[in-house]
Amino acid sequence: MGVRKIYNLHFSTNKQFVKKLRNLLGFVPVNVKLYKMAFRHKSVAVSIKKGVKNSNERLEFLGDAVISSIVADLLFKLYPYKDEGFLTELRAKIVSRDHLNQLSRKIGLNEFVQYNDCVTILKNRQSSIFGDALEALVGAVYLECGYRKTQKFFLQRIIEPHVDIQLLEQTETNFKSRLIEWCQHGGREIEFLQIDNKEKEFSNLFCVQVLVEGEVCGEGQDFNKKNAEKLAAEKACELLSIIDESD
Repeated sequence: MGVRKIYNLHFSTNKQFVKKLRNLLGFVPVNVKLYKMAFRHKSVAVSIKKGVKNSNERLEFLGDAVISSIVADLLFKLYPYKDEGFLTELRAKIVSRDHLNQLSRKIGLNEFVQYNDCVTILKNRQSSIFGDALEALVGAVYLECGYRKTQKFFLQRIIEPHVDIQLLEQTETNFKSRLIEWCQHGGREIEFLQIDNKEKEFSNLFCVQVLVEGEVCGEGQDFNKKNAEKLAAEKACELLSIIDESD
């Protein structure tokens, strides 16, 4: 073990954080500041240069791409005789915001993420805070360790112990597409409508309603507009019995 790692683990002021992180990653990190940034939600970030905040959003962007690449490579090898459409849909299920949120909690990232207390109520509304943090963590591992070690970490620490790919293969997750197809097939009018933010303290929270034949059938809230639309579509699918809850 290198001198820097020994110092981080046993002598630095961040040693407790590093020990917890070692249990999560399987190795001792060197650039502790990088990993702290991976867990910093924009609600507690501060501007550092030209309006850019020291939040995990840039790492999230990077990690999203790395995860997509790792999962694509895995599925390509697991399913040598499946076409592009099948592989694309299954990858989308694995990297979906809801699934990443679930994985994030399973590996205990909720104990690491820093966010303002005012967003606490959103944890029960399928907020993407923890899924975003997982992507940011992968981005941090990639910057420090490179692609191969990141791939090994993600497969061995996340996919293998926590993801049942065969079960996901049978699971419906693209509720928005399913709802649109159902409406088109029946000649029904559908509209996704952004409405006034009910949570006034969250200026960047998107609130979306889905209307079928002019009737509100579902509503979703998220800091990402597309995610809010997906949540609204899922509620509509349940209300209209398009997809059984057991699916």
